[in-house]
Order: sequence, then structure tokens, then C-alpha cells
Amino acid sequence: MESNTHVSPHKSPLLLVLNCILLSVGSCGCPLLMRLYFIHGGKRIWLSTCLLTAGWPIILAVIVFTFYHRRATTGNSTAKMFNIRPRLIVASAVVGVLIGLDNYLYSYGVAKLPVSTAALVVASQLAFTAGFAYLLVKQKFSSFSINAVVLLTIGSGVLALHTNSDRPEGESKREYVLGFVMTLGAAALWGFILPLIELMYQKAKQVIDYPLVMEIQLVMCFFATLVGIVGMLINNDFKAIPREARNFDLGEANYYIILVCIVISSQFFNLGAGGVIFCSSSLLSGIVVAVLLPVTEVLAVLFFGEKFQAEKGVALVLSLWGFVSYFYGEIKHSKKSEKNSPAETELPINQTSVK
Repeated sequence: MESNTHVSPHKSPLLLVLNCILLSVGSCGCPLLMRLYFIHGGKRIWLSTCLLTAGWPIILAVIVFTFYHRRATTGNSTAKMFNIRPRLIVASAVVGVLIGLDNYLYSYGVAKLPVSTAALVVASQLAFTAGFAYLLVKQKFSSFSINAVVLLTIGSGVLALHTNSDRPEGESKREYVLGFVMTLGAAALWGFILPLIELMYQKAKQVIDYPLVMEIQLVMCFFATLVGIVGMLINNDFKAIPREARNFDLGEANYYIILVCIVISSQFFNLGAGGVIFCSSSLLSGIVVAVLLPVTEVLAVLFFGEKFQAEKGVALVLSLWGFVSYFYGEIKHSKKSEKNSPAETELPINQTSVK
């Protein structure tokens, strides 16, 4: 079996933990901030679409800083700031456009649905991620990972009970249903994008290390933002922003603060998702997002006064159970691999070879 993948072996557990934290902060914070924008007078869906990846200059700043720091400490004047090759740029750009479309679907859903309902629908991405990971990257499933996917999917399904009672006041049933369908479409597309990123890592004909992962994220976010900007131009959002800020319920200053916070939290999510895929797998990235669903539910109850029905408590237990099941299985697999191949060091949850 010949591998087309050139993945750097230096993937410390600390890097995986750091990216899981970034993914967790973004996964919980971004939907809450977006909902805060919409319930207090925000109406620009293309604007929120653009905000979800508009933090790409943050990545650029980090790349530039680390490059000059590395050159100053090593004295290597021949090193290049960017190492991403044209082949990978094109692939990243295509994925970026898909992310932009996914962001629009998600933004539309958040605009029409309560956080709890939107989070519920987004949680279905785990089933899509598992299916596409099997098809695209030949993801291997243990009994523990299958158990985790089933439990987390059931957990999100339990939350589907009584969702109709969560329909926002003054919103038509048609708008609610359309928001539900758009969010489901976003979940399905995101479930396809995660394994697609992993496949892109596998097929890249150059060494994939973490600095290159950041360059890939930069290209993807840049093109996703372009999709949002085109939508904003067509919808005249740039002219409407100052007026919307003046009429915002929480004040003009808070309007812009919320927009900036959305940009930062969503960038945490983007970096975390890409980093978890690099350090582990697209499946783990989907599992982390799914297990944080009940956390988002609880935060929505605390901040927005949404109802905490018994179903949400059951979903919390099932999600934690699934999360523990997954990592217990990975620990067992890791120990077994070390016992059988003590001379080899590998991350058991990353598929690095392609037939």
C-alpha cells in the first residue's frame, strides 16, 4: 500500500488538546453571539456569512510573526514565508468556496431558529461526517467509535422532541421550516467538508506540518470570505450596516463589538477544526462539535432564557457517554498498538495512507 500523504510525524498531544480547546470555544461561542446579533435587531444574513471566516487576517498575522521569529532565532535567511504549493492552493480555494456556501446556510438557520434548535440540527453533522469519512478517507470504525456516533446522534435526535414549541414569537411556520431545512443542509455540507479537508491533507504532495495547516486555513477562509463579500455587495449590506448599527437594541458600540466577537470566535472554530483534523481525524473533529451541543444548550438557557426541557438533560448524558466511549476506545487501541509495535509511533485515530 503506497501512501500519497506526507504528514509530519511531530504531532504532540498538547497540540491536539490546544486545537480541541479552540474548537470548543468557537463551537459554543459563535452560535450564541450570532443569535445575540439576530434577536436584537440584526438582519443581514450575508454579513454574518462573511463574519464566519473574516478573521483570516489573524492567521496571516500569526504566520508572518512566526516566520520572522523563526528566521531571527535560526538565522536562516533562505526560508520562505509561505510553503503552500499551487496544487494545494487550488484545492483549498475550492473547499473555501464550499465553506462560504455552508456559512450562508448556517447563518440563515441561526437567523430563524433558537440556539437550541439550531444546535440540534447542526449536531446531525456527525452522522454525515462519519458517512463521508468512510467514503472519502476510508475511516476505520471500532465498536467504540460506532457507539459514540450512535449515542451522539440519538442525543441530538432526542432534542428534536418539542422543537416546534421553540418557534420564535412572530415568526411564520414557513420561515421556521425553511430555517430548519437550511440548517440541516449546512450540517450535511459541513459533514462533507471535514473529510474533504482530511482527504486534501492525504493527497497533498508535500509535507503537511502545522504551519502549512495554517496556510491552508488562510486560503480556505479567504475564499469563503469572498463568497460572503459577493453576497453582501449584491444585497447592499455594506450600505445598510451603519443604519442597522444605529438601530441596534443594545446600542451602536455593542453592535460592532458583537460583530468583532463573532469574527474571533468563528476563527477559533476554523483553526480548531483544521488542527484537530491534522492531529487526529475529521471524525474526531465532528465528535468534538457534537459533544459540545448540550453545553451550547445550557448556555442558551442561561443567556437567552430558553427552556431546558428534560430532553436536553437526556441529550447531555448521551453526549458525554458517547464522548467517553470514543476516547476509551482510542486509549485501548493506542495501548494495543504500542504492545504490538513498540518501535512504531503513530496516532491511532489518524488515517495517513491511501490505497
